[in-house]
Amino acid sequence: MAVIEDFLKLDIRIGKILRAEIFPEAKKPAYKLEIDFGSFGIKRSSAQITANYTPEELKGKLIAAVINFPPRNIAGFNSEVLVLGAVPEEREVILLRPDSYAKPGSRVL
Repeated sequence: MAVIEDFLKLDIRIGKILRAEIFPEAKKPAYKLEIDFGSFGIKRSSAQITANYTPEELKGKLIAAVINFPPRNIAGFNSEVLVLGAVPEEREVILLRPDSYAKPGSRVL
């Protein structure tokens, strides 16, 4: 069983997607994202969210992501953050997003 201290180790922040592009080298369909986290900087992520989103509609969206995991190399791409989403069906990710404006870099608790 996890305790609150375990949850607080995760640094979950709001980011604004600046750019999204198809990631053809990935084994599973994915996008390369460039995300602005305010004072935490611009970070990149590989996200398997192609079932419900196009690159064009992702630009400008606010999302939630874990920003303190070590980077992962995915098909030669350095993924620095883990974008969070709900998975109602396999490979059908629904992004976790604030329902109103939240400043990029805001902490999620």
